[in-house]
Amino acid sequence: MVPPQKTLRFLRRALLRGGVPAAAGLAGCTSLYFPPPPHAPLLTQKSEFYGSVSTNQQNNFAFQGAYAFADHLAAAGTFSSLHRFKSDKTENFDFGEASVGYFTRLPDRRVLEVYAGLGGGSTDRTERSDDQVPARRLEGSLAKVFVQVNYASKKKKSLHLGHHDFPLSYGTALRLSYVQLNNFRIDGQGQAPIGNVIFEPVTFTRVQLAGPFQLQLMSGQAFGFHPNAYLKAANSVFQLGVIVSLGGSNSWKAGTQ
Repeated sequence: MVPPQKTLRFLRRALLRGGVPAAAGLAGCTSLYFPPPPHAPLLTQKSEFYGSVSTNQQNNFAFQGAYAFADHLAAAGTFSSLHRFKSDKTENFDFGEASVGYFTRLPDRRVLEVYAGLGGGSTDRTERSDDQVPARRLEGSLAKVFVQVNYASKKKKSLHLGHHDFPLSYGTALRLSYVQLNNFRIDGQGQAPIGNVIFEPVTFTRVQLAGPFQLQLMSGQAFGFHPNAYLKAANSVFQLGVIVSLGGSNSWKAGTQ
């Protein structure tokens, strides 16, 4: 039996290997855009279904699903929501995405996916002064187009707990988006639309739990190409969630040839 201390060290190294450390200082960012986590269903065959629920330390919840409706073709969707109250501000963010993509299974237990999609939602923030009096309100609607590439491979390493082995897999998602803030208002006064091109390199680690269920840690950073005050890539991607995958290739998930 492996000592618990050694198991915990192995899991920590595995999670760090699969994710870029999240940037510090999320609080206090002025951006009105909180990037939803990229979807990475890693589909392998027709009629496979993928679903996930995840969250992070900022209470940004994400619900995702994907379905392979044909050989190598799939549709995917994401809904992300953040509602939080702090002493100095209140933030609300609701955003949905839909995409279609191509997937294929490569030799040596590797998977490649390419998606293109659209997104939209609403965002607002109310800032307060020290005496809790609202000092400023910012609000608007968001529109987004994006392309994304996912790549993952099943490694031979496993997490050992007691007499059980939990297979590990690692992957990368690269997303390039154009995001625009429309109907932008500050204290009710209309502002010009703001746009930004955002690049999100994200990595993830998955631990096979039991049956179709997996635990996933996804982390990365968003980089904006156009500096501006209210739609900058200031919020990193960091999500911990549970995945269910039904109808896929059992040989790939079990790590066999």
